[in-house]
Amino acid sequence: MRYINDDLKDKTILITGGAGFIGSNLAFYFQNNHPEANIIILDSFRSGKTLSNGNLKSFGHFKNLIGFRGEVISGDINDKDLLLNLELNYKFDYIFHEAAISDTTALEQDLMIKTNVNAYKDLLEIAIKHNANMIYASSAATYGNALSPQIVGRESPQNVYGFSKLCMDNLSKEYMKKSNIAIVGLRYFNVYGPREYFKNTTASMILQFGHQILAGKNPRLFENSDKILRDFIYIEDVIQANIKAMHPKESGIYNVGTGRARSFQDIVDILQKELDTTLKCEYIKNPFIGSYQFHTEADISSTKEKLGYEPGFEMEDGIKAYVDEIKRVYAQEVKK
Repeated sequence: MRYINDDLKDKTILITGGAGFIGSNLAFYFQNNHPEANIIILDSFRSGKTLSNGNLKSFGHFKNLIGFRGEVISGDINDKDLLLNLELNYKFDYIFHEAAISDTTALEQDLMIKTNVNAYKDLLEIAIKHNANMIYASSAATYGNALSPQIVGRESPQNVYGFSKLCMDNLSKEYMKKSNIAIVGLRYFNVYGPREYFKNTTASMILQFGHQILAGKNPRLFENSDKILRDFIYIEDVIQANIKAMHPKESGIYNVGTGRARSFQDIVDILQKELDTTLKCEYIKNPFIGSYQFHTEADISSTKEKLGYEPGFEMEDGIKAYVDEIKRVYAQEVKK
């Protein structure tokens, strides 16, 4: 679906983190709907480097970009020489900043702040020099254990990742006061959909439960999973929010969710219906009680008003749209 009628002929769009989940979906949105635009992808791509928790430092994967015809640059946003090259040798009209250390369990506070906050400031400076509108990934992790519905202005991050995203938001607010470009921060809630597989263990529970079921395993849920609720949002609605943020009525920080909380039990029940299975659920004790969000629900009133955003996918719709891709990934990546 095409979300704007703008003529993007000869416009140059930079997507950082473009080999990741959301970035690659953005790249294909523009390629399919605005083939006259010039799309530049910057991503550090994965290597063998890991964080202290054992997870990969970068989740970017070339397979997310198979079929992409634009320019691809491999590089780290912390590299000052790379950023200078981008500033001097390109002229961007829009910057979609998705690159980040996005692992909420990462312990490297120094790397998190350097990558998520300091490098973002450098990119903001490029955006201002190029007169390019900036759309960047914030996160619902800024809210921590705040009561639902989560409302911008009521943040209480519980990990360094959420703190780093709140720092980005605070920095953005200062730049909004002194620059003429549009700056929009999008606080993503629980996103799921195609091209998330290479996030490994941080991929959505929709994908992970789907693969459990396809393997014939009983879905394993925490006890009382019908009472653990999240605002799950399908990738297509996240793309819609990003595209509509290109020309907002007002710069700002906006929630990107459905505005409706659904349970983990709902996920399994809908998947079993779509996959035509009747496996028995197994319930295990939740070891994260006390450090676990039991309810998230985005207040999207300002997102609707200022961006013209309107979520189009209930969980049933999103899983139905996603299920063939869940099967394909299982056959081609998991079972191989």
